[in-house]
Amino acid sequence: MKRLPGFNVANVLEKRALLIAINSIAALSIFFFGYDQGVMGGVNNAKNYIDLMGFGYVDEETGDPVVTNSLLQGGIVSVYYLGTLVGCLLGGWIGDRIGRIKTIALGAGWAIFGASLQSAAMNSNWMIGARVVNGIGTGILNAVVPVWATETAEHTSRGQFIAIEFTLNIFGVVVAYWLEFGLSYIDNGVTAFRWRFPIAFQIIPLLVLFGSVWFFPESPRYLVKAGRDDEAAYVLRRLRGSTGDGLVRANIEYQEIRNVIDKERQESKKTSYMHMFFGIGSGNLHIARRVQLVIWLQILQEWVGIAGVTVYAPTIFRIAGFGSQKSQWVSGLNNIFYMFATLVCVFTLDRIGRRWTLWWGAAAQGIAMFLAGAFSQLGENASRDGDVSKASSYGAAAASFVFIFTSVFGATWLTVPWLYPAEIFPLYVRSQGNAWGVVGWSLVSTPVMTISRGIGATTLHIFGIANIISIPIVWALYPETNQRTLEEMDFLFASPSPWVWDAEKTFARLKAEQPVIEAAKDAGPVVDVENGRKSD
Repeated sequence: MKRLPGFNVANVLEKRALLIAINSIAALSIFFFGYDQGVMGGVNNAKNYIDLMGFGYVDEETGDPVVTNSLLQGGIVSVYYLGTLVGCLLGGWIGDRIGRIKTIALGAGWAIFGASLQSAAMNSNWMIGARVVNGIGTGILNAVVPVWATETAEHTSRGQFIAIEFTLNIFGVVVAYWLEFGLSYIDNGVTAFRWRFPIAFQIIPLLVLFGSVWFFPESPRYLVKAGRDDEAAYVLRRLRGSTGDGLVRANIEYQEIRNVIDKERQESKKTSYMHMFFGIGSGNLHIARRVQLVIWLQILQEWVGIAGVTVYAPTIFRIAGFGSQKSQWVSGLNNIFYMFATLVCVFTLDRIGRRWTLWWGAAAQGIAMFLAGAFSQLGENASRDGDVSKASSYGAAAASFVFIFTSVFGATWLTVPWLYPAEIFPLYVRSQGNAWGVVGWSLVSTPVMTISRGIGATTLHIFGIANIISIPIVWALYPETNQRTLEEMDFLFASPSPWVWDAEKTFARLKAEQPVIEAAKDAGPVVDVENGRKSD
């Protein structure tokens, strides 16, 4: 095959330029995800929205929202996660059957429909239904976009490209926050425009995603799985290079993919979510262990404290003596620091690995949590005693550690729990495997935020403990995926033991016994296995 049919970006760009183009499109989905997460914070403060949904009112003197039906308000927000739960399972299943590109387009179209319904909502029941629909679209995208990105990237820079995408994720949060902050000054923030426009705004990146993804190459790994070997070989050459060392790398990668697919087909033919969860019929691939690892990594991500800080930060800023408007500015500034901190991960994730990233992040986050909790408690005590000066000092100290926590989280724990699930599963169920990570995130997000609202400063101490506990968990149970190809993951999880040290020993032994790469190096040019001829 000399080129893909019709217009395709892979016919024009190659190597790093093509990878950048692919990840730019993938980043649109991740940007939408971040924006969608951040937008409801401002919407819930809009007077017209509060009145229309009927869960409270806005105090005329202070201008602050007063919630009289917290169940309804919380339900409108939380039902989104039910949608993401359904959507990720649907997206994972579809993505492994019709391909990554078509599934991304499906998710974008579904999310456009959901965003349109939300922006036009006229009552709470309408809004609840629209939130579910929007959540399904988000779940579909979250299940398949990281998989497409990891399957096209080289193993030496896979983490870097995903980390860049999550910089765009937090940029989405920042855009949502400051857009709504600015709209609060238009007509004193009392019109429907304040909340309908921000919700409708997310349709713009989704339209760009839906309209452009058709012109991008399908994952070469999915193409091999689907029997489209000639097309897969061409895409790999465009991704890695068509001459010299680039062609050798493309040849090696193609041969690895072919060998692993043959092995996986022999090992397991069970692909349902139930079979994956219980490990039924997975042989030595140990799919159930991988499912548990990605679910619990997402659960740990929430329990290390980002949800708690998000909920409790305004209280900390209040203790510090910040007024309502200043608190909003400080919260927005915190989000900007959060966004720039994600760039640290871009330059470190492929150098120090996933495990070290989680370790140093958990240690620094734990310290920040304990100190933020301690100063918050001291500030609350000083406020009760009427010592405004001390309360303000303690509150400012607590606020500084909130900044430190969110920055460290952005540099470490934000990205890895979304990258790891897209890396470790066998090709034949990779989208479904990644969906299990989204399941863990969907299940735990709402409960953790609810608990955060009810506990107060003690929450931060609990999250500090969770950070410390996560260190030995990662050390003992989560093998390193950095600088390893996706095809090597089956070797990494071949050990019957769940412990990392046993996994590494088994990996080294299997690599020595099955030198796939050396065989591929000697195989010559990439071959069209269907027609038995060399691909140009």
